[in-house]
Amino acid sequence: MRIVISNDHAATFLKDEMLTYLKEKNLNVTDLGSKGEKSADYPEYALAAAKGIVAGEYDFGILFCGTGAGMCMAANKVKGIRAVMCSEPYTARLAREHNNAQILCIGARVVGSELAKMIIDTFLSSEFEGGRHATRVNQFMTYEN
Repeated sequence: MRIVISNDHAATFLKDEMLTYLKEKNLNVTDLGSKGEKSADYPEYALAAAKGIVAGEYDFGILFCGTGAGMCMAANKVKGIRAVMCSEPYTARLAREHNNAQILCIGARVVGSELAKMIIDTFLSSEFEGGRHATRVNQFMTYEN
């Protein structure tokens, strides 16, 4: 499993904690995020991660910003991406099982580190169920503007 992780300035501390956590679990993680607290534009960090997933460089992404919303909106602008914003494990599990989400977005100002670990573990351990869910995912993945 190849994971890309990224963040803006509002979430450097949580991204760094989760990066350490994931590496301690011996997961293959690439960090594309902001390295400090100097203001950083979240769209560029979200788009780099999302484009890497579409290109096949990574299997999953975990993105952090203040609320998770900005990263989620930006990532979902990339054709082929299904990003979800989660603040609890239940949504993380169903986003994988029913929606085949590839990117998890977490708000560093919303979720603490222990809850973030639970959300991430749930997201990464859940599998897409396919079947009727695949039909529905295919329906919205073909939408055109």
